[in-house]
Amino acid sequence: MTDDILKTASPLPLEWRVEEGLTGYPVSLAAQEARIAAIRAGTAAELVWLLEHPPTYTSGTSSTPEGLVDARFPTYAAGRGGQWTYHGPGQRTAYALLDLTRAHGTVPARDIRAHVKGLEEWMIRTLDRFNVRGERREGRIGIWVADPKRGGESKIGALGVRVTRWVSWHGIALNVEPDLSHFGGIVPCGIRGHGVTSLWDLGITATMEEVDAALRACWDEVFGESRP
Repeated sequence: MTDDILKTASPLPLEWRVEEGLTGYPVSLAAQEARIAAIRAGTAAELVWLLEHPPTYTSGTSSTPEGLVDARFPTYAAGRGGQWTYHGPGQRTAYALLDLTRAHGTVPARDIRAHVKGLEEWMIRTLDRFNVRGERREGRIGIWVADPKRGGESKIGALGVRVTRWVSWHGIALNVEPDLSHFGGIVPCGIRGHGVTSLWDLGITATMEEVDAALRACWDEVFGESRP
């Protein structure tokens, strides 16, 4: 990350994109890299990109070999912060490519920690639309909920961020209806002793379209801008 000033003077309207089908992880990385370069150059708008990946394990900059228990799916180095994460069908991945030299709603400019908290708040408010209480936990990355099936708490949302010359990329992953057994191949985010859950696992049979609508509405509440 550097302190370079972006070339764009008058930001273009934020773009929302919902990708159909499954998007390969390398494809998403290449597309994000190209887009953040264009955002810096002032030739493309900021982007919130909603998609699903095929079953994939990704490693963050803090990952260790011990975090990969069973490489049953393709693995990729993500370049984001954090440790091992699973992506797959039934999980809504949302990439937020933003110019952090500008303020976004409740998130001040040039404050990466505030940006991360904004992404967490985005998930918390989205879950609240389905009467699910999502919470942060000190020392545990992600969003956590009470889990009546397993007892204690389980993770329902993950996040990982990378910032390149003050443009953010990567983002969040919210479990809607994934195959939870797929998480067994890793130690999710390096955290042992807690489970993983989803909206459907909690008995809330929301569609991906309903979750997308909630994400769109709650983005406005946190980041203060969402344009058609």
